[in-house]
Amino acid sequence: MLNQFSRTELLLGKEGLERLRLARVAVFGIGGVGGYTVEALARSGVGTLDLIDDDRVCLTNLNRQIVATYKTIGKQKVEVARDRVGEINPKAVVHTHQVFYTPETAGQFDFSQYDYVVDAIDTVSGKLELVEQANRSGVPIISCMGAGNKMDPTALQVADIYETSVCPLARVMRRELKKRGIARLKVVYSKEPAMKPLEDLEASCHTHCVCPPEAARTCVQRRQVPGSNAFVPAVAGLIIAGEVVKDLAWAGGGRG
Repeated sequence: MLNQFSRTELLLGKEGLERLRLARVAVFGIGGVGGYTVEALARSGVGTLDLIDDDRVCLTNLNRQIVATYKTIGKQKVEVARDRVGEINPKAVVHTHQVFYTPETAGQFDFSQYDYVVDAIDTVSGKLELVEQANRSGVPIISCMGAGNKMDPTALQVADIYETSVCPLARVMRRELKKRGIARLKVVYSKEPAMKPLEDLEASCHTHCVCPPEAARTCVQRRQVPGSNAFVPAVAGLIIAGEVVKDLAWAGGGRG
């Protein structure tokens, strides 16, 4: 019988699609990268999603974040993403967590519940904690490296963290993961050297912050606000979703 996942079934088979339906995936960070990951996972038939982010939609998110429209400005990103998933697949179970993931808040999550973890957050301490927690629980994880200040989506690659180059964030992660004895980590990263954002005070969040007043954290708290666009974070998020879908659907060693 035809349904919204029939075209996917032609590629993954019935067994692969069933594995996705039974899977629970946690996406940490529902921004430019994570939002597109959630979108693609929902459209692929993943049955249960955990969405983790404490941020609200801001005017400056409209250039790249799929959860951002004029109607959603000021709303919690996890709530907007949950509603989108419900419109795509009403049978999906969505758990929302309005939490800024850090080593201090890590105890709120039981990683043994997840079949896969997506790291789409932008703080090194949070990313390292995510990797450590996933490794302790034996849960697969994929991590996104820097997607800001980039213009070439074709420079994105999937690799082990220790095979990366060029990306400054990946360099820091390699060093810190090695200290922690973590031998491998699947990542999406860009080999494109980062551009230096223009110093335009009229377009600067540091001088014209428009973050919702309810936001716990605003752009002005950042040392540098990165430039961004509609396509590099989106492609990174879709690549991540593709890796998750393939790993889960073909976990049995091939198509069903």
